[in-house]
Amino acid sequence: MSVGAFLRRRVVDPLLALLRMGITPEKLGQSLAFGSVIGVFPVLGVPTPLLTVLALWLRLNLPAIQLVNYLVSPLQLLLIIPFVRVGETLLGAPPQPLTVTAGLELLQNGALQAIVLLWDAIVHAAIGWLAIGPFAIYLVYRICVPLLRRAANSMAKTDPDPT
Repeated sequence: MSVGAFLRRRVVDPLLALLRMGITPEKLGQSLAFGSVIGVFPVLGVPTPLLTVLALWLRLNLPAIQLVNYLVSPLQLLLIIPFVRVGETLLGAPPQPLTVTAGLELLQNGALQAIVLLWDAIVHAAIGWLAIGPFAIYLVYRICVPLLRRAANSMAKTDPDPT
């Protein structure tokens, strides 16, 4: 199966189905924006429960928000060190010698030990995300909503009249 076919079947089709079920492009856009940006929050294990609470609180579509969270999870690992560097820069902290490989090796010795040893990096990464995340959520939302409106309008024109 090609990447395009996979994305169509696993991402595009479910999102279009949600639009057909009556979810507004604005609500679906919020779900996609929050899911994709909070999904890369650089503290492992935090995005899924945080997004669940956020979806319930804001009455967003939980399956859509978690689908996007799942899809961006590889990016979460890739963006941890860049978020650490942003946080270090904002705080004027000296750069810590970090690599993804070393971090994963620490996790093999236990999550608690990794948290203790990487506490400063975790705080710096969270601060880095907090500096960028809200703007990224807004940007993703502003990009998604017109696309979702266009898709909803296109479906409305091609779907047979239910009356």
